[in-house]
Amino acid sequence: MTSPFGKLRLGNVTLDFPVVQAALSGYSDTAMRLIARRLGASYTICEVMLDQFILAVKPRRKNHHFMHVANDEHPVGGQLMGADPTQFGPAAQRLVEHGFDVIDINFGCPVKKVLGRCRGGFHLSQPEVALEIVERVREAVPSDIPVTVKMRRGIDDTAESRDKFYEIFDGAYHRGVAAITVHGRTVTQRYDGPSRWDFLRELKQHAGDRVLLGSGDLFDAQACIDMIRYTGVDGVTVARGAIGNPWIFQQARALAAGLPMPNPPTIFEQREVIAEHYRMAEELYGADKCVPTMRKFGIKYAQLHPQHEEIRAEFCQVKQPGAWREVLVKWYSTDGPGVLLSNDEPKPIRTVPVELTSDSRHPATQA
Repeated sequence: MTSPFGKLRLGNVTLDFPVVQAALSGYSDTAMRLIARRLGASYTICEVMLDQFILAVKPRRKNHHFMHVANDEHPVGGQLMGADPTQFGPAAQRLVEHGFDVIDINFGCPVKKVLGRCRGGFHLSQPEVALEIVERVREAVPSDIPVTVKMRRGIDDTAESRDKFYEIFDGAYHRGVAAITVHGRTVTQRYDGPSRWDFLRELKQHAGDRVLLGSGDLFDAQACIDMIRYTGVDGVTVARGAIGNPWIFQQARALAAGLPMPNPPTIFEQREVIAEHYRMAEELYGADKCVPTMRKFGIKYAQLHPQHEEIRAEFCQVKQPGAWREVLVKWYSTDGPGVLLSNDEPKPIRTVPVELTSDSRHPATQA
């Protein structure tokens, strides 16, 4: 049987591995994306940006980081969110001008203030508006730029919500999107409870050879492999599981190749990556402004260190440029084994295992 871990195609963009980094608000800036790429992610998506912000932001040094794309991170996706369909097209054009290779439309964000402003997951309640947005973006950008969509499995679990989900899902492909990512939770569920992998399995059977990526409860490399095998999706997008653990991509590649789960990164390996992440953030934001951004990353990176509670507390106290490096000197100067992250998140809902056949996979996954 052909392996399900071959190439993944987003339109004319071909990725060599089907485990990618999702858009992460407040996190997936250039520095995080580059670290993920260097540690095995085949593709990354920038943190979601509002269409009206993209159209209004001035090309000043202090705004440089918002739409920054590094020369060595292609392909990279730019994610759009908004309420007014007329603003999506021009905003998508601007992202393309800044170097983004794929335009991703966010119909999945479950944050209350986002929903209150008729953005993100709110669009799953109004198929006509959602599909108008897809149409406008597809028409606005060059034909060689893939357009993709991020969704959840519906507003809630009512029959009406399910019907609207499928109207948008099928309609988006009909209007030219190259792929759709579906998170296995509803909008009202937010991040509570398990992700329904059975829904993703059913959805992939419905999608056929249309490219579908799955999302939800991917907190370690094994979960990435399990989702692809169980549901038959063409690829997966790792979100919260990648924050402070970019090694998840490297580990997933090893497991997909039939190798044992790699050991967690050593203290020195962690120090090297953290220091490089800080260096790039400092370059992107400046010495002062990068401190709060990197503090939240430090808290996550600390989870891999045997003395994670003490290090987390130290990173929380960092307020001055240079203090970050002092934490590295204090806690990362002696090498030793790292620790595997414990997954205390809800387990995904799935029933009986499924054995994939070559007919149930998109041709792009058949290496």
